[in-house]
Amino acid sequence: MSQESSVQLDIGICTYRRASLDEALLSLAVLAVPAGTNLRIIVADNDKVPSAKERVDALRATIPHQIAYVHCPGANISIARNACLDNATGDFLAFIDDDEDASEEWLVELLATAEATRADAVLGPVRSVYSSTAPDWMREGDFHSTLPVWVDDEIRTGYTCNVLLRLASPHVAGRRFNLALGRTGGEDTEFFSHMHGGGGKIAFAENAFVYEPVTESRADLVWLAKRRFRFGQTHGRLLQEKSRGLERLKQIGLASAKALFCYTAAIGCAFSAVPRYRYTLRGVMHSGVVSGLLGIREIRQYGTAEAA
Repeated sequence: MSQESSVQLDIGICTYRRASLDEALLSLAVLAVPAGTNLRIIVADNDKVPSAKERVDALRATIPHQIAYVHCPGANISIARNACLDNATGDFLAFIDDDEDASEEWLVELLATAEATRADAVLGPVRSVYSSTAPDWMREGDFHSTLPVWVDDEIRTGYTCNVLLRLASPHVAGRRFNLALGRTGGEDTEFFSHMHGGGGKIAFAENAFVYEPVTESRADLVWLAKRRFRFGQTHGRLLQEKSRGLERLKQIGLASAKALFCYTAAIGCAFSAVPRYRYTLRGVMHSGVVSGLLGIREIRQYGTAEAA
C-alpha cells in the first residue's frame, strides 16, 4: 500500500454486557497504524438498553481514534454485526470481539495480506490465553484457539472474531448477516460460505494475532461440546441447502460414519487425554452435522445469561 494513498479503516466491535470491552478498546489504542491509514472504531451495543455507552464515553479521551457508538438492541449478534456494516464508511472493516485484545501489529499484518492477495476477506488467528486453573488437557491441546480451515488449498468460510473485509468488493458490498441465526450463532460461517460460493476470495494473515482469555465458564468440556455441536449444525444446514433427496441421505450417512469413527477412536485413546477429547469433540461436531442435515433447530448461544 503506497504511503501516498489514504486508506480509511473501520474497526467493528459488537458488545453485549461485557466489562472486557474496556480492555479490547485499550488494545486498539496502542495499535501500530500503517502509514496513510486513518482508523475509526464502531462499537455496536446489542443490549436492550444502551449499557455500554457510559463505558465507551469514559474511554474516549484515552483512545486516539474516533469512536462511533451505535445502540442496536435485540440480543441478536447479527443485528450488531450488520450495524457495523451499515455504519462503516471506510475502505475496509475489521471485526474483533469485545473479549479479545489485538496485538500491536494486528492491522499492519491484515492490511499487508489484503494488499498482497487482493482478497475480499482476510482472516487472522485467535490465540487463546488459559488460566492456571484450566484443565491440563485443555491447555496442552489448545482447544479454544481459532484458525481457518483449508480445503483443497483454499479457505471456504470464515469467522468474525478476527477478520478484515474489503468493503468495495462486489462479494462483500450489500452482503449482511442472517438475522435468523443471530441467537444461535453460525451467522458468520454462513456469511463467508455464501461470499466464497459467489466467487469471493478469503486469505489468511498468519501473524495478525488477537488474544482471547478463556474464562472459567468456557474452560469446560460441556461448553466446548455445545460449541462444536453448533458448528456442526451450521455446516449441516449449509449442506442441506445444496443437497436434495439421495444426495442428502448420502451426506447424513457420511457424517454419521465420521461421528462413529471419532467416538470409537476416542475410546481407543482412553488413557491419553488430549487425543481422547479431540476425537470426542470431533464426533460431537459430526453429530451436529447430522442434526443440521435433518433440519433440527440450532441451539441458542446469544442473548442468554450465559452469553452475557
